[in-house]
Amino acid sequence: MGYEIHADKGFVHRGNLYRLKQLMKRASQGGRMTMAFLGGSITQGSVSTQDTNCYAYLVYDWFVKRFPRTAFTYVNAGVGGTTSQFGAARVEEDVLLYKPDFVCIEFSVNDENTDFFKETYEGLVRRVYGNICEPAVLLVHNIRYDTGESAEEKHREIGTYYDLPSVSMKAAIYPEVVSGAIKAYQITPDGLHPNTDGHGLLAEVITGFLDKVYIRMQEEEQPGGRLKPLTANAYEHARRYQNHNSTPVCEGFTADNRFKKYVNDMFRCGYTACDKGARIVFEVEGTEIAVQYRKSVKKPAPVAVAVLDGDEEHAVTLDANFEETWGDCLFITTLAHHIEPGRHTVEIRLEETHENDAVPFYLACVITSM
Repeated sequence: MGYEIHADKGFVHRGNLYRLKQLMKRASQGGRMTMAFLGGSITQGSVSTQDTNCYAYLVYDWFVKRFPRTAFTYVNAGVGGTTSQFGAARVEEDVLLYKPDFVCIEFSVNDENTDFFKETYEGLVRRVYGNICEPAVLLVHNIRYDTGESAEEKHREIGTYYDLPSVSMKAAIYPEVVSGAIKAYQITPDGLHPNTDGHGLLAEVITGFLDKVYIRMQEEEQPGGRLKPLTANAYEHARRYQNHNSTPVCEGFTADNRFKKYVNDMFRCGYTACDKGARIVFEVEGTEIAVQYRKSVKKPAPVAVAVLDGDEEHAVTLDANFEETWGDCLFITTLAHHIEPGRHTVEIRLEETHENDAVPFYLACVITSM
């Protein structure tokens, strides 16, 4: 690549390395291990020339080459355009089901730098770190190279509180972009997604950290403790209501029973509707309630409303027309945050359709937690 970065500056929090050192010790003896990567489009590998050029695969490959006696399984659970709010709801199915030994979490350019996403991120981190498999957890903070924006500030509060190892591209790569030593266009075509060279730099920061842990893996470290939540922590036990695990009342909505082939084949297991007045009603339980639906670049698209507990006065618009151009989006609209626990009804109803709608309304799921 020929780019000079100071990878060491990216090691923003050493964290407790007990689990990571134990993982490396086991890997040096042989056996089987599962390495999982959870995040957005950067983790998915967007803009890299091929899957094996994305940072997640390159980090996985570091383990493969460093520990040849162990058979590693690679799980890439990156889904473009999604946040830690959705990550918390899907992590059980997309990551923890595989009993991972190592989980890398990356959502800092998808989340906003707010207390809301600090809480959703904590819920996700706690669910992974507290899993019975006790995986080693590494937090990765990416950044927008065009604006310098990310949710790293809020995410690092969580990482520091739980004493988890964390690496930052804001600290390692972004200063070189600001100084002009690296031109942004050389590593990203859009100011956000790394190209193949950009993914290589990301991997260099992460594997540089892993190299340092590897050198000192025989040094004793005490296991970290289980801490009380830092936030209200209402998202640790998030779940999705889809057509295979719920029985809503459907009037004009049809279940999408097509087979889901891979983790980012996300417009599956939901419900579709085309006609004005079509409605679907869920009975759910929780203090946090959200609706996830497709915003489409194919226009026109229907417009729906979501009504919580029959409160028509505060109905929330779900406009399926997407103003971006990069592709269809799994969009989440939050209906309730920190409400009283109990059972609730969620009605989604089509309010506006067009004769020439390019796509039907696609309801991906209802998400709840408490």
